[in-house]
Parts: sequence; structure tokens; C-alpha cells
Amino acid sequence: MNTLADHVQRVGFRKWYERQLLSSHAHMVLAFLSVIGLLGSLEAARGADASLQVLDVLMALLCTGIGIWAIRRYLFLLMRAEETANQASCPDCGDYGRFRVLRQHPAQQCVDVRCAKCTREWAISGLL
Repeated sequence: MNTLADHVQRVGFRKWYERQLLSSHAHMVLAFLSVIGLLGSLEAARGADASLQVLDVLMALLCTGIGIWAIRRYLFLLMRAEETANQASCPDCGDYGRFRVLRQHPAQQCVDVRCAKCTREWAISGLL
């Protein structure tokens, strides 16, 4: 099973966080492009004959669906990354994002981590 904790363990928290932000913002760009497609489809439908209007309306519906999916994915990725980042500082020394994954607890939806600087252990939820 390839979980987020596995990704963090393989590439490190900071790289994982950066990739999550880049991926979420790529979805935001997709949502913006779908709005442009939606507006273009609606504009093309205004002066077209009936058969082309049907095609333009279908394209508008497709752009709307893609836009809704992209916004939902953007918000999901961004919120997951931010929720995890808020828990990534060591409670003792305050070192940010430098930890190793020790154990995964799927039942509790958390991961035990150890600080690379002071070896303090704590749990991060939502990293599964």
C-alpha cells in the first residue's frame, strides 16, 4: 500500500509538501481554464444554429464538470497539505519538517514521527 506516510518517508516532508502545493495549484489553473472554456462555449452558442448550440451546451456542461472537479481537488490537496504542515513542527525544539516516520496507525488515522534534531516523538494525524 502506497500511503502519504510512505511518500514522506521516501522523499521527506518538505519535498512532499512542495509537491502537494504544486499539484493543488495545477488543479486551480485547470479550474481557471475550464471557466475560460465555459465562457467561450456560452459565447459560441449565442449566435449558432440549433445543431451547433447543442454541441456548445454540451461543451459548456463538460467544462463545468471539469471545473467543479478541479476546484474540489484543489481544495482537498491544499487543505490536506496545510493540516499536515501545521503539525510538522517538533513540540520540544520547534524544528520544522525534519522528522522520520516511525509507525502508521490506520485505525487512529495518525502516524508516529521522530524529530531529527532532538529525537522527540509525536503523532501527526491525517498523513495516511
